[in-house]
Amino acid sequence: MLRIGIVLTVLVSIAGATGFYIYHEVTKTTSVIYHPIEKTEKRVEPVSVKEKNPFSVLLLGVDKRPGDQGRSDSLMVITVNPTKHTTKIISIPRDTRTEIVGKNRTDKINHAFAFGGIQMSVNTVEKFLNIPIDYYLEVNMEGFKGIVDAIGGVEVMNTLDFTNDGYHFKKGLLSLNGEKALSFSRMRYEDPQGDFGREARQRQIIQEVINKGTKIKSLVGYKDILNSISKNLETNLTLDEMFDIQKSYRGATDSIEQQQLEGNGKMIKGIYYYLVPEENRLALSNELRDQLGLTQ
Repeated sequence: MLRIGIVLTVLVSIAGATGFYIYHEVTKTTSVIYHPIEKTEKRVEPVSVKEKNPFSVLLLGVDKRPGDQGRSDSLMVITVNPTKHTTKIISIPRDTRTEIVGKNRTDKINHAFAFGGIQMSVNTVEKFLNIPIDYYLEVNMEGFKGIVDAIGGVEVMNTLDFTNDGYHFKKGLLSLNGEKALSFSRMRYEDPQGDFGREARQRQIIQEVINKGTKIKSLVGYKDILNSISKNLETNLTLDEMFDIQKSYRGATDSIEQQQLEGNGKMIKGIYYYLVPEENRLALSNELRDQLGLTQ
């Protein structure tokens, strides 16, 4: 199963496993979370997952509080090629310095969401990597804890002893409720890997949600999960596209490659930025364009 499905995989699996009633509920949920955006100009022809075209997804974990536009706390670009049977996952540090498209300024890439929401984030990442972003998944990390609680908590393997938000996380196997899972996934200042370490913990939480969420047998459990998803997830994927991805792209998990965007931190006018050398950016861009079947 593709890791890029995240919570959407839970949606599709629930619908397929439990019959018409749940399918109807999933359909209602996907209609709530569906939010289209302007199509990219970086594709001559629109992507079609029904025809098994390579495609890309921008995954944003957003720190959004009541009355606040929020900022993207984590950014990952996933590219999937069913012919090559490959999936590439690229983590973009939130402090990456780049042009914010539509704002006419250079700033941290995560500020694009604060300035212009998902559309500006997509436009900015497209220009930074010179690839089309076909789909997006925006997850409200503050509300994500509700999904964790709905499935009865998660278990993760912790490799770093640390304390965050008053919780102490020891090394080894941990059982976490929603509040602790959110704190576990957010910490970065005590992590020598910074953003990259935090993103690894977030992936652990998300993967455990997928694994456990698809095994829940209680109808009440399904309702709690769907209710939490409807409040905390937005995407431009339709339900039909979700089913097509689940059905036709399984082979793309034969090779899953995760990469960190190589660069260095630097203080500029008293502000910390993550600077990506141009040669690194171009090399990654060319690699992703090849993955998506685009000309260089």
